[in-house]
Amino acid sequence: MKTITSKQNEKIKYLKKQKEHNRFLLFLDNPKLVGEAINSGLKPIDIFVDETNKNLIETYKNFDITLTTNLIVNQLSDVKTPQGIVAVFELAPKSLKSPRGNFLVLDNIQDAGNVGTILRSALGANFLDVFLLDCASVTSSKTIRSSMGAIFKLNVYETTKQEFLTFSKTLKTAIYFADMQGENVFETNFENPCGIVLGNEGNGVSEELKNICQKAISIPMQNGLESLNVAIAGSVAIFEVGWKQSTNLKKSK
Repeated sequence: MKTITSKQNEKIKYLKKQKEHNRFLLFLDNPKLVGEAINSGLKPIDIFVDETNKNLIETYKNFDITLTTNLIVNQLSDVKTPQGIVAVFELAPKSLKSPRGNFLVLDNIQDAGNVGTILRSALGANFLDVFLLDCASVTSSKTIRSSMGAIFKLNVYETTKQEFLTFSKTLKTAIYFADMQGENVFETNFENPCGIVLGNEGNGVSEELKNICQKAISIPMQNGLESLNVAIAGSVAIFEVGWKQSTNLKKSK
């Protein structure tokens, strides 16, 4: 087992730079998330354990562990009170593949918390393929925490709008987009499977993506409210889609 106690250590300085500039690296500072990542098949590049939390060593004894200080763990973590560990993983980008069932398309959603929350809902609603078009990075610590580890159980594709538009020509499923002027989602029948597009927090879904969709869907508002946060609206929509599809399936049997 290696030991690093100086914040001037070259490896620590290198990782701090990578943390800032390398969007393919995950720095996980929560034992539960570290476990989720490992269980999903990711192998940690480095695991740093605070010397005051040696009880964690047994859990990760099959991997290379560096014993270090609380100060260094704090420097590699984004939270004020880390839980004694920082594990570094590489999350390589995935080549675009046709979705296995219902899927989500996030169009330029910039808030990492929104992206993570939507990923968490996607897992719960069985939308197992999510395409992020010029969105907040999936490796952002805020995205990861908000997703509660869902990113490790989904097929998440980070790509550009233009790349997805080209890829969409190969898709044979219906695609709908969320819009305040759309058809009531609670009164809409959905093909199984289908895709749902959620747009940017301020501008909504771009015209280019609207043009590849069959129709717009909306969540009816009461008491003069114009709209919902995109993560909340998206969550409501995809759970409604999943419920409608499961109900139709039961009726057909």
